[in-house]
Amino acid sequence: MIDKLHAASLVVPHGFMTRLGGVSSGPYASLNCSLSGQDSRESVLENRARAARAIGADPAGLVGVTQVHGPDVVHVTQAWVPGEGPRADAMVTDRPGFSLGIITADCGPVLFADADAGVIGAAHAGWRGAVAGVLEATVAAMIALGAAPGRIVAAIGPCIGQASYEVGPDLREAVLAADPGEAGLFAPGQREDRWQFDLRGYCRARLARAGIGGIEDAEADTAAEEDRFFSHRRRTLRGGGPIGHQISVISLG
Repeated sequence: MIDKLHAASLVVPHGFMTRLGGVSSGPYASLNCSLSGQDSRESVLENRARAARAIGADPAGLVGVTQVHGPDVVHVTQAWVPGEGPRADAMVTDRPGFSLGIITADCGPVLFADADAGVIGAAHAGWRGAVAGVLEATVAAMIALGAAPGRIVAAIGPCIGQASYEVGPDLREAVLAADPGEAGLFAPGQREDRWQFDLRGYCRARLARAGIGGIEDAEADTAAEEDRFFSHRRRTLRGGGPIGHQISVISLG
């Protein structure tokens, strides 16, 4: 059975999937949904279909982008071949029948909805994309489709937690260059010239400044919960190797 988290405020079908409930094996066990790795394409497509069906959506309508840690947003009006989506880090749509899927393994998946307007969005918010404005760009793209800022609700899915996310001065300098007021999101690290960064808190702050109507948070640490989540940081600390990725999906039905 697929294990997923959801947000009560997102009243459209959606889910933040864990790594459980799929058909992949080895380091990809079991619900690996990334087509960019070395896992069997057949297995990944089955896993993605299971994720879509877990929220009651048609797998044929599930689309994703080629994520590049930037601010670009795609308006989805038609499906494309899985794994061949445009280079971007967010999607919006007002077309029933589509589901938007975001792939992560520590970055923040953020799902958006204005149910009254029939507009949804999904964003991949790693620190680079968040600093570049991908969350605000997603809100703006939804507004362009008829969403109202005060009606948009967003949910931040499982991502790396502050206790697990030691970062260097380059990341801290980039975040503070964008807004010096974010210094409180950095706690002292365990090593000299290192800090523990609150990615989830940073996403919340950016969303709040965008003026949307509500924000929810799954509050799960992907790096700390190996039994439930894939994690790029955990893989890196162990010396590398293959890695799977979880998917977060939202649909207009």
